[in-house]
Amino acid sequence: MSINIKPIAGTANRVVIEAAAAEEKTASGIIIPDTAKEKPQKGIVVSVSDEDGDGKKPTVKAGDTVLYGKYAGTEITFDGKEYLIMRESDIYAVL
Repeated sequence: MSINIKPIAGTANRVVIEAAAAEEKTASGIIIPDTAKEKPQKGIVVSVSDEDGDGKKPTVKAGDTVLYGKYAGTEITFDGKEYLIMRESDIYAVL
């Protein structure tokens, strides 16, 4: 599911991520209210920049599931969907 938003993710190894949905229930079945839900730290890479200013290519690719910091990135809305845009260095792991 790669979309073309190169004007947004076009420089300095930027990565656009669609965040996973927040947990609705705990493992024991308790429903979590909206005010207590934590910000997700996992998502799917939607788009990556071609290369940074030094000519380095990104190591992640569209479709990868990644873990990132809780407050990493900037939230954007594109075509009615919400995404995070962040530097590739803000990604901790590829699952």
